[in-house]
Amino acid sequence: MKVLIADKFEQSGLDRLKAAGCDVIFQPDANGDSLTAAIKESGAPVLVVRSTKVTEPMLDAGALSLIVRAGAGVNTIDVAGASKRGIYVSNCPGKNSVAVAELTMGLILSVDRRIPDNVLDLRAGKWNKKEFSKAKGLSGQTLGLIGFGHIGQEVAVRARAFGMPVLVWSRRFSDDAAARAAAEKDFGIQVVSTAPELVSKADILSVHLALTKETRGFVNAELLAHARQGAYFINTARGEVVDYAALEAAVKDKGLRVGLDVFANEPAEATADFADTLVAQPNVYGTHHIGASTDQAQEAIAAETVRIIRTFKDTGKVPNVVNLAKLTPATHMLVVRHRDKPGVLAHVFDYLRVARLNVQETENIIFDGAQAAIARINLDGAPSARALDAMKSGNADILDLQLVKIS
Repeated sequence: MKVLIADKFEQSGLDRLKAAGCDVIFQPDANGDSLTAAIKESGAPVLVVRSTKVTEPMLDAGALSLIVRAGAGVNTIDVAGASKRGIYVSNCPGKNSVAVAELTMGLILSVDRRIPDNVLDLRAGKWNKKEFSKAKGLSGQTLGLIGFGHIGQEVAVRARAFGMPVLVWSRRFSDDAAARAAAEKDFGIQVVSTAPELVSKADILSVHLALTKETRGFVNAELLAHARQGAYFINTARGEVVDYAALEAAVKDKGLRVGLDVFANEPAEATADFADTLVAQPNVYGTHHIGASTDQAQEAIAAETVRIIRTFKDTGKVPNVVNLAKLTPATHMLVVRHRDKPGVLAHVFDYLRVARLNVQETENIIFDGAQAAIARINLDGAPSARALDAMKSGNADILDLQLVKIS
């Protein structure tokens, strides 16, 4: 199986893929037109990317069956386009959580103790202990987490070790009291009901939202209006979930102190000129979207990527797939108990075709001894009683038919 890797990838991952019998095509600089050409020329069924964008023309360029995002999230991939073409999209959730959580804590410490400014002055030959002896300290400061996925959970664990009370707002707790109670018990947090309530009570705000249509621009001027004067604001999630113009206004109006690893308009290249009026503010510190970039995280992501591809190669199944339907149009299940012989299911499907019924899902379970089986076939409608009688009587290897209404 050919695997095209169009981004940087750990050598350990390359070696494991080759050991698994994969023909690895490693083109870490491919993007845009060059990636489209590589997909076409290679004919690879598997594409691995990290931050490289995968667009609709790329999906039509070759013979892709699986796209693996070697990281968390899939916002750089045209998932809807892949779904239309029957291309699996998978990712590696949770494998970089510790790395991002560590950087989050580093930014909180940097904002509180003004570590970057300390370093700059020392490198410039200046000793200014009086200026830099001013800091709030973190113990007892309330940390508010907007979002509580893998990364938010890791941040909560570390914040508790610093003696910080942790408040959490997450949509998934809004209608799941059991999950809310379990999270509060397991992580020693307090879940609040609304995002404005969280913002108004937090000394330090940290964003950990996945980028979706619902979360784009979620942290806006209206939400930031609830922030405390002089609060700290950290974003290591996605630049697009924050209205950075509103954040810049809050820095000026409310004296917010900010630590950012992600930005509204990041360069596509690894090295480039970068200008951002928000980062130019004296109380704003930034890093270069490096949250997941530790050796530990990259090794874990490489190992998970290899696991996904090996499973696909060996079984046809895809771990961590993100674009399978959670709910199909199926209304009925046809249960066929039959002898395990060739042509039985073909006979059933032929009747379904004539009846213009679409198969949404199917599975065939074999009994011990491989003499009999049961097929469960989910349909978008119901065959008539006459069709069922004809189906059963037309093949002596069909032992029983049962039609079950499922919706």
